[in-house]
Amino acid sequence: MLKPYKLKKKDFLSSLDLSTKEVNYIIELAKNFKNNDLSFDYKNKVLGLIFDKSSTRTRVSFQVAMSRLGGTTIDLNPTTSQIGRGEPIKDTARVLSRYCDVIAIRTFNHSDLEEYARWSTKPVINALTDLEHPCQALADFLTIKEEFLDFKNVVLTFIGDGNNVAHSLILCGALLSVEVRIACPKGFLPNPYVIKKAREIYKNDNLLKIMHDPHTAVQGANVLYTDVWSSMGEEYQKEEKDKEFNGFTIDSDLVKKADKDAIILHCLPAYREKEITNAVIESDKSRIFEQAENRLHAQQALLACMF
Repeated sequence: MLKPYKLKKKDFLSSLDLSTKEVNYIIELAKNFKNNDLSFDYKNKVLGLIFDKSSTRTRVSFQVAMSRLGGTTIDLNPTTSQIGRGEPIKDTARVLSRYCDVIAIRTFNHSDLEEYARWSTKPVINALTDLEHPCQALADFLTIKEEFLDFKNVVLTFIGDGNNVAHSLILCGALLSVEVRIACPKGFLPNPYVIKKAREIYKNDNLLKIMHDPHTAVQGANVLYTDVWSSMGEEYQKEEKDKEFNGFTIDSDLVKKADKDAIILHCLPAYREKEITNAVIESDKSRIFEQAENRLHAQQALLACMF
């Protein structure tokens, strides 16, 4: 039976905060939690949630994960706490460190997350920033491993904006030596820093491909993945982006160009008939709702390794 061990780094702000061994371990631990092969009692542990952005899956999966570990969760809504009145992050972080055992933060600026971690004496988890969504990537690769049993020869093609989800897929893919292809319109490339860090990790430089033609990117791919074209906070760009991303929709014709056993992923929420068609979401290739469930199991495993 697997036993959780403490991660080397205090915080989980980025996929880069984990080693290859730790990513594989969390995925394996998550599988055990999912199969009800593990049970731990963290009844005296408290998870604090600070969410500046709205959330369904991340909020609920963290709360249920903590409950299943026997602990409790405090939802620190900025509109009903001093956080929303402009209390300095360094003050909030130092106080919450005395109440909570771990803090998960969903916010806009990645620098704010780093500021929390700088002043907190307890672990801080990135529950999404504009730069990364590393908890999502853990669930994604758990889903991929369930389907293909290992990561050998797996090709993951992400079609859409070079956003926070794409960044974490690139970095986690590099740690697992998975070929990752990003197909995005010109002008919507992933962050150069993320690409640079991933290439430093990859033993084979050809395993990361940045493309502008989704039809080329899906050839022989085992996993087709997409996300909304306009992330939270980018609503003002929505109309412009919809035009720029014309032709980047995952539809049945695009799926046919992938491997015959390819699966479809989407981190949700989805705008059906925009970045992905309703038919593809509801097809037998879709693992989107298994993927959503796996947020719970991956985060339960992550939390178990942070106490």
